[in-house]
Amino acid sequence: MEMAEKIPETLLNSGYKMPMVGFGCAVQPSEELITILLDAIKIGYRHFDTAAGYGTEEALGKAVSQAIENGIVKGRDEFFITSKLWITDTHHDLVLPALKKSLGNLGLEYLDLYLVHLPLLVREGVVDIFKVSEEDLLPFDMNGTWKAMEECKKLGLVKSIGVSNFTCQKLSSLLENATIPPAVNQVAMNVGWQQRKLVPFFKEKNIHVSAFSPLATYGGFWDISVALDSPILKDIAASKGKTVAQIALRWIHEQGSSFIVKSFNKERMIQNLQIFSWELTKEEMEQIQKIPQHKGISGNSEGAIKYLEQLWDGDL
Repeated sequence: MEMAEKIPETLLNSGYKMPMVGFGCAVQPSEELITILLDAIKIGYRHFDTAAGYGTEEALGKAVSQAIENGIVKGRDEFFITSKLWITDTHHDLVLPALKKSLGNLGLEYLDLYLVHLPLLVREGVVDIFKVSEEDLLPFDMNGTWKAMEECKKLGLVKSIGVSNFTCQKLSSLLENATIPPAVNQVAMNVGWQQRKLVPFFKEKNIHVSAFSPLATYGGFWDISVALDSPILKDIAASKGKTVAQIALRWIHEQGSSFIVKSFNKERMIQNLQIFSWELTKEEMEQIQKIPQHKGISGNSEGAIKYLEQLWDGDL
């Protein structure tokens, strides 16, 4: 079996380095997950992305602990651990208790990155973003929430703070009052939703863009895979002797963005890291620009998604 390539890092505006590939934990929590995460660590993954809303913080914490105990890694400082503030806790007074709960679940003294999961506040008890009703939504105080995030950083409980699913408009509003700018904005981004407005805007603000759903396979956003089924990507992959997924991930890397992958197949885990020793040509990049763009969440969706349309502020 081929070995994975060394994962490059990016320097965040907080002064800390973050691996350009993260391993996603947005799955059903299980004992099997611990074994899968240990496999990922053995292959070379060091950035792991979880969230309070995923329910997988405890499994990730156990995998990190076992990896250290078994000598797979030397210590905690070899890992970059990201978690996220759930939408029931996006209130100034709830942020610190929520962070401490996440740290307890993970068995860690600090997080490398803590993100506001969504610019929303909903009533207590909501566990599925796609089942939020209009009645569940509460007024969201972005400035108060961000001030509490800044306090968490000042306490040393997190090294970097950031946001997720924030548009250009929402970032601009946040920056008007922030004393510490977000280090990262994690958004859905792939060849089928290239975030052509958002990426350059955040680069200008020196805020790193990290892509979730980099292969457009997250069911909450896309019904079909606009990446893996793309004839354009298939042609490029065939000509370069690469997989379609590798072309899609390399495209994101060439935008200067990191990405979160989630494959439990060992061979694909390795393949997802074999994208750093080659490049796409100018002509190939131009072909990828021609891929039709589809915003993941459409206004025709039922239930919560209909109300969540406002999150995107018309950005594509």
